[in-house]
Amino acid sequence: MTTSSNPPALIEMRDVYKDYKSEAGAFPALKGINLRIDKGEFLGVIGKSGAGKSTLLNMITGVDDITSGEVTVHIDGKSVSVHDLDENDLALWRGKNLGVIFQSFQLLPMLTLVQNVMMPMDMCGLYHPTKSRKRALELLEMVELQDHAHKLPGYISGGQQQRVAIARALANDPAIIVADEPTGSLDSVTADTIFDLFERLVEMGRTVVMVTHDNGLMPRFSQHVQIVDGELHAAEVTA
Repeated sequence: MTTSSNPPALIEMRDVYKDYKSEAGAFPALKGINLRIDKGEFLGVIGKSGAGKSTLLNMITGVDDITSGEVTVHIDGKSVSVHDLDENDLALWRGKNLGVIFQSFQLLPMLTLVQNVMMPMDMCGLYHPTKSRKRALELLEMVELQDHAHKLPGYISGGQQQRVAIARALANDPAIIVADEPTGSLDSVTADTIFDLFERLVEMGRTVVMVTHDNGLMPRFSQHVQIVDGELHAAEVTA
């Protein structure tokens, strides 16, 4: 998170607040977040359960409404204020520019692996019968699952399902990958494989923002911040 104003940040969060309503009143999940993420970073957002990690990601992706503040994303010379987009424009923008990876994989159980990977192309109006299938197979090859392309998700392991989820997140060649505890339910060996894959994606020019509760991962991020009770505690680490 460099302080230079040139070039502009890929992602910039300015004074972001997020409150959730409850019977006891408003609960502040994020308290004035200011965060700059530059192109090519592998940023780790580290914190305990309930600290606000997932909420922070939701502010970047726009899947949850912001209470106040602004999230700006600058891609290919265009700046977008994420929370100013209407629902349809936001969904289309997110599908083309962000790849989202969840801890629970969220693969559709009745679709084959290759069909799961093709799904984001269809949802963004980019589907082409031949080209989409070819790209999906290439992505499955990248995550070393091309031999399982026509299996259903239930017939492969959890670690393999997470690799399919990564391939699916790359379907539309997004500039930004956001990952919510992607290794949280995996054994240490499998988690290490997934982490290696994220590092490769950064080497290929993508920006990865990953949230985790595991302090032991700090040295593997190019940069990291800690979040405690909705507030950031910044620290820079050179991998």
